[in-house]
Amino acid sequence: MTAAGLGIEIYSDVVCPWCYIGKRRLERALDQVDGGAAARITWRPFELNPTMPKAGMDRRVYLEAKFGGRAATTSMQDRVAAVGRSEGIEFAFDRIARTPNTFDAHRVIWLAQRQGGEDAAVEELFHAYFVEGLDLTTPDGLLVAAGRAGLDREKISAFLQSDEGVAGVREEEARGHRLGIRGVPYFLFNGTTAVSGAQPVETFVATIEQLSRVTQG
Repeated sequence: MTAAGLGIEIYSDVVCPWCYIGKRRLERALDQVDGGAAARITWRPFELNPTMPKAGMDRRVYLEAKFGGRAATTSMQDRVAAVGRSEGIEFAFDRIARTPNTFDAHRVIWLAQRQGGEDAAVEELFHAYFVEGLDLTTPDGLLVAAGRAGLDREKISAFLQSDEGVAGVREEEARGHRLGIRGVPYFLFNGTTAVSGAQPVETFVATIEQLSRVTQG
């Protein structure tokens, strides 16, 4: 069984903790199969909050309104944090002051994709937001993550002040909606087989094994 030639599209949002967890689980699965390192991973945009104000909003207010109060929000975050620790992610929800509009973050990933560094950009954006609590509503927050991913900060700054990538991200988002995606993470293997949610590592391995048998058959 091999993952050579496997293409995986991942619909995700950088403010989705389960997307971060799903990334880790997929990586573990690929480590367990022959040729996993050769799998072609493409990150696709999916805004969980497309109507979020450009400047974002207070995270506590947003989450308490979404989940029905402080106790429910705390319970949700504690549960996610425990799962995160099992995957080597130290979520620091108390450091996050604002829930951002993520469209510009997706534009940064779009640009990184064209420079061969999208996975690094996604990783750094997840880490900046969930572990360090950086404000991704500001160009500075995005620039820190982009710089760590190996992108030129001056070029990213100019890029964010332009309209480049806007149409491209919108087009990719529209494709996701046409596929019927309603939540993320959403993994599309070879354009045909979908896995929705941050499923256990074994689920990803089984999916790859099934596709390998079909390919070899």
